[in-house]
Amino acid sequence: MIRILTFALALLCLPVALFAQDLQSLLQTHQKVVAKPSRKSVGPVLDALVNSGLPQVPGFLEQWQGKALYVRKEDGVFFYTSKGSEGLTLIDISSGETSATVDAKTMKQVKPNGGVRKAIGAALVQFQLSDPNIERRRKAVESISQKLDASQIAPLKASVAGEKDAALKLRKERLTGYLTARFGTDSAARVAAIEALNNDLSVQGRAVLSQILEAELVAAETVPDANLAEVVTPGSSALSREAAYEILVTKHGFPPRVSDNDIRLALEANVEGGKAGGVPVVQLDDLQKRELAYDTLAARGLVQTRVSDADLDRAFGEWGFYQTYLEDDTAVTAAAREVQKTIQTKVSLNQAADLGLDAISLASIYFLAAVGLAITFGVMGVINMAHGEFIMLGAYTGYVVQQFITNYTLSLVVALPLAFAVTFAAGVAMERLVIRWLYNRPLETLLATFGISVALQQLAKNIFGTQARPLTSPGWLDGAWIINDVVQISYIRIAIFVLALLFLGLLLFILNKTRLGLEVRAVTQNPRMAASMGINPDKIKMMTFGLGSGIAGIAGVAIGLFAKVTSEIGSDYIVQSFMTVVVGGVGNVWGTLAGATMIGVFQKGVEWMNPSNTLAAQTYMILFIILFIQFRPKGIIALKGRAAGD
Repeated sequence: MIRILTFALALLCLPVALFAQDLQSLLQTHQKVVAKPSRKSVGPVLDALVNSGLPQVPGFLEQWQGKALYVRKEDGVFFYTSKGSEGLTLIDISSGETSATVDAKTMKQVKPNGGVRKAIGAALVQFQLSDPNIERRRKAVESISQKLDASQIAPLKASVAGEKDAALKLRKERLTGYLTARFGTDSAARVAAIEALNNDLSVQGRAVLSQILEAELVAAETVPDANLAEVVTPGSSALSREAAYEILVTKHGFPPRVSDNDIRLALEANVEGGKAGGVPVVQLDDLQKRELAYDTLAARGLVQTRVSDADLDRAFGEWGFYQTYLEDDTAVTAAAREVQKTIQTKVSLNQAADLGLDAISLASIYFLAAVGLAITFGVMGVINMAHGEFIMLGAYTGYVVQQFITNYTLSLVVALPLAFAVTFAAGVAMERLVIRWLYNRPLETLLATFGISVALQQLAKNIFGTQARPLTSPGWLDGAWIINDVVQISYIRIAIFVLALLFLGLLLFILNKTRLGLEVRAVTQNPRMAASMGINPDKIKMMTFGLGSGIAGIAGVAIGLFAKVTSEIGSDYIVQSFMTVVVGGVGNVWGTLAGATMIGVFQKGVEWMNPSNTLAAQTYMILFIILFIQFRPKGIIALKGRAAGD
């Protein structure tokens, strides 16, 4: 009885005694593969390690993958090591305790190649999915998302319930759905996972559906017993006759077609007495004669028989061409096809919305750049070619402010009014010194402002150099507002849109609710009548020119946030500004808004149709505007009053 109890107690203690050495024992079972692993042989070892349930396995896999595993040459036992002055200090792989320090020559480093390390990483992911460190869990999820595999379903699904991070849990659930849709063993579960993708517009979700619906083109004499996608007709847009016959040649042993070049070479090689195939060489320029000569040679057995169009017709009459799904389950492919059709519709609608947001964003930039020009042009009739340089002055003002105020939010708050003040003063000075002497002389005004434009550009180059200067946006403007995987817009573009709305409201208030605005509108509509009512047209023109220049300065700060600040930054927008004013209607804020919207939408539309050629968008836009002003020469919203007829 005592012997039986002793034996039972020994059996109970045996797992505890072996536990610390279990990992080493397991490795010794596969000693040769662990010491010198290959991509083909490492699989069973990894399966054994993963299924062992030993807590040391994740750490061992990391050390093995990182080439930190050593094997003792004498007996093949594995250790981790640390380098010391006297050699290598051995670390037990099970307990983590250090033991003797040995000569490095007695140990051999295990160096798995890239393929083995990749396989180890795939096995390690299963442990990392439930790692306490959230960064490791994220890294594991990202590793799975990069290459979906059927073996990942079980560990990923098991880790979902214990995931505490809401965003990461959602990501795991989505990946589980992808894996189930592609590799699940239950048809109903796969169909449910596919239907759950109905609102998933992500690239990865769409890729999963495409992989499920992957098909191959086959030729057969009867309808194949497979999951049929469609019947393909040779000569259709999906399959040309030549491509269809090539399938018969490569897969079913049909004789290949003879090309025109093959015919030419064969005739050249069989010229006798000035004839080839009984046809004089001088007549071989004719295609029918060449084919007749070649057929004669083929009848003699000298060349391969030519496959005619009639032969193709006979072959296509006997053989059919079919797209068959690689996926055998018809319920799965039917569900995937329906969901893919729904998603494609939603993607198209969202792409249209994204294009609309881009167009509105571009329109807001054009509006800011052009509204000041619209006011000065409408009131004064001056074609100011230096308007772009006021945009440049505003952008450089923002850059200079940031050299003194390193807080980007505060610098932006200071730069906007300061840019207005600087360009307002520059505009007033330009009007007083040059423009007022050239009223009613448009050619001289154009040449003078063009000269000022060149001078200001050169002055900027002399001061700031030709290198682009950064105008850094605040951190809260970094990134983009992501509505879904298709629609997104950068925060800087949103900020510019809001700024454009603010200035639209401010200008409407100034023009409609203040004395200055009343006088500006009076001078715009009827300068002589305004002067007879006691309004000083010269003063109003000076203030209006300064106001338009100041707005251009603010536009320069806004544009500089997403474009590099250079002396040519204004030149990039001067043409669009003039087009916006002309299309919208001279001297009208609402017209400028309408013109900017029309040009922004048209340009983005052309870019969408021809994304590889932005120059085409500019060219087509100019042609469109030329045609537009033929039908509506005064713009979308025409100016009213006496000035409208001038």
